[in-house]
This record gives sequence, C-alpha cells and structure tokens, in this order.
Amino acid sequence: MVSVLALGFALFLSSASYAADITNIRVWRAPDSTRLVFDLSDAVEHKVFPLKSPARLVIDIDDAQIKAKFDELDFAGSPIKQLRYGKRGNDHLRVVLDLKSDVKPRSFALVKHGDKQDRLVIDLYDANTETIKTVAKVTENASGKRDIVIAIDAGHGGEDPGALGPRKIREKDVVYKISQQLAAMIDAEPGYKAHMVREGDYYIPLKSRRNKAREVRADLFISIHADAFKNPKAKGASVFALSRSGATSETARFLASKENEADLIGGVSGVSLDDKDEMLAGVLVDLSMTATLASSLNVGERVLQQVGRVTRLHKRQVEQAGFAVLKSPDVPSILVETGFISNPEEANKLNTYSHRKELAEAIFGGVKGYFNDSPPAGTLIAYKKGGSSILRHVIENGETLTAIALRYNVSVDAIIATNELRNPTIRIGQILKIPIGS
Repeated sequence: MVSVLALGFALFLSSASYAADITNIRVWRAPDSTRLVFDLSDAVEHKVFPLKSPARLVIDIDDAQIKAKFDELDFAGSPIKQLRYGKRGNDHLRVVLDLKSDVKPRSFALVKHGDKQDRLVIDLYDANTETIKTVAKVTENASGKRDIVIAIDAGHGGEDPGALGPRKIREKDVVYKISQQLAAMIDAEPGYKAHMVREGDYYIPLKSRRNKAREVRADLFISIHADAFKNPKAKGASVFALSRSGATSETARFLASKENEADLIGGVSGVSLDDKDEMLAGVLVDLSMTATLASSLNVGERVLQQVGRVTRLHKRQVEQAGFAVLKSPDVPSILVETGFISNPEEANKLNTYSHRKELAEAIFGGVKGYFNDSPPAGTLIAYKKGGSSILRHVIENGETLTAIALRYNVSVDAIIATNELRNPTIRIGQILKIPIGS
C-alpha cells in the first residue's frame, strides 16, 4: 500500500473556485499495463509527459483540484512507486507519478455519459512489452496432435463495468464467471484448450482482445456479454457474428496496417503477407475474411441452438453486426449475449451459479458440435475421426476453391484430387467432398 504524498512546494490547494473537482482516483493492474482513472465533476484539459533521473510521469490538469483522500491506492505489481500532487501556477493541478521503471504512457478523456461522470484515463504500458507480430506455438497434447484452442473473452472489466442490473449486478462480473466456467469445461475435454483473454478485473481495448486470440492461434474466439435495454421487459439471449459490411471495411483496415500487425493470416497454416504484393495480399486477406465469416455463422448457429435449450432467445437466428472484437481476418468469432441484465428475472438467473453453468454447457455444446463435424487438420479431434474425414460442402454464390480450402484448412489440390476435378472451375449448387484432416 502506497500513500499519496503532497508536493513539498504546495501541501494544500487554495480555496479558489475551480472548473473541475477530482472526486476519486482508481487503479487497475493488467498483465502488461496499469490504468489510472480520475473521476471528474466536469471535463478538463490535460497533458502528460515523462521525466527521467529519476523516472517520473507528470500529468498537468488545467483548472482542477483534488477533493478527496487517496491514502488507500494499491500500486502493488505496478510500475508506480507513489503519487504526489500540488498546484501548478494559480489555478492548475500537477500530479506526479514516481515510477519504479519506464513506461509507455497513453491518456484520453471520457465525456459524461448516462450515469457515468467525466473521467480522465491514464494507461501505463510496461516498457519491456514486446509487440508480437507472429503467432505463438500451438498447444500439443500427449498424442502429438494439437488441441483445438478456444479464446474466451469476458466482456468489459476494470474501469468499464458494462451494463448494470438490479441490486448492483454488474455485467463484467457475471460474464467473467460464465467465462471461467466455460474455460474449465473446455480444459477438461480431451483435445480442447481454453485461453482466457481477460484473466482478472481489468480492461483490455477491443482490438487487443481479438489480437490476443490471433497470438495464441485460436481456432475460435467467443466474446461473452450480457445485454441491456431501457425497457426492463426486454429478454432473451442472442448470438452475433460479424456483418458483411464490417468484414469488407476490416479487410481494408487490415491491409492498411500491414507493417505492424498484418504479417500473417491463416492460423496454424499461416500465410505470410510480407513478401506479397499489394494486390495478392488483398486477395488473400479477402478470401480469409470470407471463409472466417462463413465459419463464424456456422458455429454461431450451433451455439444459438444449444443456448435456446436452456434459456429464452431474443432472436432465433444469428445476428450480424460490426462489433470490433469480431473483426479477425482468420479466427472465426462470435459474440454471445447471455441475456438481458436489465431484466430483473434474467438478472437474477444470471446471478446464480446453476444458470451460468447451464449457459456455459450450452455454449460448449454448440462449439463441440461444430468441431466434431469440421475438425481442424492436425488436431486430436480430427485424429479420433480416423485422421481424415469427408465433409459435404454445397457451393454458394461467390465462393472459390481457394476460399473453401481456407475455410476448412485443407489444400486446393486435396479438394481437386478428392473430387477428381479436371479443372478448378466450380458451379453454384455443386456438392464438393472436403477431406478434413488430410
């Protein structure tokens, strides 16, 4: 526990009238960053800059004063040694963070919205954090065949509680508990491995969530949420996949950022984009996104069907939207709204262990059904089906052999050989045999 010390040159702020009061300071520690949140009575202007010898971070806030005590801030595990503050000039506030190590700071303001007041957010990223451009090693089990990796994203966290239900039930807490139950079920199933995107009560930016799934070569990304609406009668669970317009815009954005994150697509059988020209890279990313979206809709339908057996559904088909966490070019991704936390009846159910367990079992039931039919090549699940299995695929408008091969993680040559095709031309309605695990 670190106490807040006032700057020696200004132990007390004057009684002058200030535009904004800082009514509270909160701190969260994530695996690779620390977040400070200043709750404000009004919006403020600010600037942040580092100082060295010793390492410090200065936060200058215009026309503001601290109006609360912060003696119990816990900086354990963070790069912050202590926080001090004092006047800068006549009307402004200077906050100084004495640091144990260098950090990469980022700051932004959040304007008043609903029941949330104005806030100033300071993110301190650990200086030794490396940006991972290529994906990590795939988990293998005792058989030498790899596990199917499921990335589980518990929505919100830390400063962001998500939707609030009756009796102060918070979305971030409910979905984290469901995610933990789901992860335990996945890890207990031979041939499957869970990866928790958020492993505690801290916030992760949306794009970083989907990138964490890519880093571990996830075969599927599941984001868990609980819905809310102004009408407390709204009820039911939903499953979302990425919209086609969202997929198109993400393809363009992904290619535009090729130099820092788009160096590899395709998961386990990754294809490097570094040595591809702009046109070819565009075609590859577009094909990957198309195949990923098709897989997302497929697994989403399986999950929705199973969830509908344990709770009421808000919509009886997979919905599509441009959620940022679903915009991975090569990891099938779904978002599950487990119910309306704004509905008293559903909030009470979501607050029980038994209902959360039923939801987790239903989600995993849908996931297993999908992968039992379409096991990725080289996995234990594919091996248990005889090493190689044949699926039937009906050609739809706009599909190509390359896109189909990417979707099922097999080669075009394998599809051509299995179907004894004389050329790569296919037609709408044609049924192809897909040699899964070949």
